Amino acid sequence: MQRLSSRTSRNIGSSLKLLRRAPSPTSPASPSSPSSFVPRCGFAVSALNLRKTRQRAIPGDFSRWVSLGCCRTSRFATGFAPLERKPLDSIMDVGRVKDRSAEEIASAWDDYHLGRGHVGTSMKAKLYHLLEQRSVDCRYFVIPLWRGSGYVTMFAQVQMPHMLLTGLEDYKASGTQASPYMTVTFYTEFAESKDLVLIRGDVVFTSKLSDAEAKWLLETTQSFYLNDTRYKLVERFNKQTRDFEFKDVLQALDMPIL
Repeated sequence: MQRLSSRTSRNIGSSLKLLRRAPSPTSPASPSSPSSFVPRCGFAVSALNLRKTRQRAIPGDFSRWVSLGCCRTSRFATGFAPLERKPLDSIMDVGRVKDRSAEEIASAWDDYHLGRGHVGTSMKAKLYHLLEQRSVDCRYFVIPLWRGSGYVTMFAQVQMPHMLLTGLEDYKASGTQASPYMTVTFYTEFAESKDLVLIRGDVVFTSKLSDAEAKWLLETTQSFYLNDTRYKLVERFNKQTRDFEFKDVLQALDMPIL
């Protein structure tokens, strides 16, 4: 166990070194100084981008099962004022890693985000483009998050290059003022050169969502958009809401119908 712990520490230490940005010539910080690391940022979505991007209204037929009919013209999180999108070159030294393989970059990215209140993962560019394409017409979905002997329902908005997730009950209670539990940003800087898209999830409310739950939600939401069978449920939710049954989502995730 001690050897495994030491090996894990070395791997993470190596990843931090790869992703650590070198101090500028005018900066007194040494490479090992805490000030040479990018400070933790809780938000990943640009309010400016959200305002500029036209969003579709949430289908009124949701009222049949989640009482969202009154939100026919609502836009998720328009009342939320996050910090601006964190540039990739403020998280990693893009120039330093550009000659590394996609596998090395992805591994370092994942390790860097371990235990930092963030989620780090990656995907192939082809999958990103599929997710981007499908999210244009099907922007919303619901995901059950299992806790103890039951589940809470999460409400997702996929608007590339961002993804927002909040509790459905929070959304029903606060409408456009509901704040995301987690924001997700997709970085496409290496899409063409490395066939790699880096993904960063920021947990906004650690009291409501653990890192493990955030990672599961990110992966599960993506699976409903990228898997052809599961995507049919996303289409039904957005385009044929009257025919949507939440139990079908539970069955797809092998969760009991309570």
